Amino acid sequence: MFFSLIIPVFNRPEDMQVVLQGLSQQTYAHFEVIVVESGSEIKSDQVVASFENRLDIRYYLRGNDGQGFSRNYGLEKAKGDYLIILDSDIIIPQHYLQSVYDHLQSNFLDAYGGPDKAHSSFTAVQKAADFALTSYLTTAGTRGRRKTAGTYYPRSFNMGMSREVYKKTGGYALPNCGEDIELSIRIQKLGFKTGLIPDAYVYHKRKQTVSSFFKQMVWFGKSRINLYRIYPESFKLIHILPLLAYAYLLIMLVLLLLNPSWSLLMLSALIVYALLVFTESFVRYQSLKVACLSILMAASVFLGYGYGLIKYFFLQKGPYTPVPINTQSISGNI
Repeated sequence: MFFSLIIPVFNRPEDMQVVLQGLSQQTYAHFEVIVVESGSEIKSDQVVASFENRLDIRYYLRGNDGQGFSRNYGLEKAKGDYLIILDSDIIIPQHYLQSVYDHLQSNFLDAYGGPDKAHSSFTAVQKAADFALTSYLTTAGTRGRRKTAGTYYPRSFNMGMSREVYKKTGGYALPNCGEDIELSIRIQKLGFKTGLIPDAYVYHKRKQTVSSFFKQMVWFGKSRINLYRIYPESFKLIHILPLLAYAYLLIMLVLLLLNPSWSLLMLSALIVYALLVFTESFVRYQSLKVACLSILMAASVFLGYGYGLIKYFFLQKGPYTPVPINTQSISGNI
């Protein structure tokens, strides 16, 4: 099986160096790499050129038309039997492609997603962000932890699809803002088998500051509203949990004026939750700093995501309609 790895990059030559270094050390050798420079001011061309004697690699320079359409451009150029989409801010273990190959040989998936982890070299903020997006106390384990085929929605930081899936879907219909989940929904609607490959993990660097992580959560909330307006059935009960967090805080503040004892009881429940987050994070990372930051990151998940839901449900006018695949150039030129 020959893999094509498509990696869009935007102003990240240092990160691209790390990605390509990981790919140059893969134990499975039958693959090509396609790097799509998406409107960068700080380009990765020299980094890519330094790996030309170690990798089957091609580099394309494009305008900034959104990561979804940059991926489409790479998909159009790909020669592989199986197409893999990766983000540029990851560290790739040496066994990654071998794990994908072995799983596809024993239990073929038309499209797969892989989990992400925190590398030992990551900063305390990055490890806390990893916790906030992978703990059952925050996202209920929905991001990269489910093993049930047919219900798992691959995400584009670590995602693969067969050439048949690409032919039938045409790739990404959105430039950004939920583009990967929109594609995953269409893949499943077409009857293809999707699932998680647990051993095909990458180390995802995520955001470097608490404020940038909060903004990312707001963007995730916006993406969920975008997807809801395209596919109303995609909005599940779990997605309203951040709204319940806002309702909880509002009720607690009202009770502070009307019945302080009840307000203190609700505050006590929040303290217990924070202690649970602290404990789980400390057990996972063995760091007091990461455990404390994990409380802030957990709060950012609920408050940032909830704010995005509220803001874009009431302020965004009309659905963010996908580009019709049958009239869209697969390269994203529309």
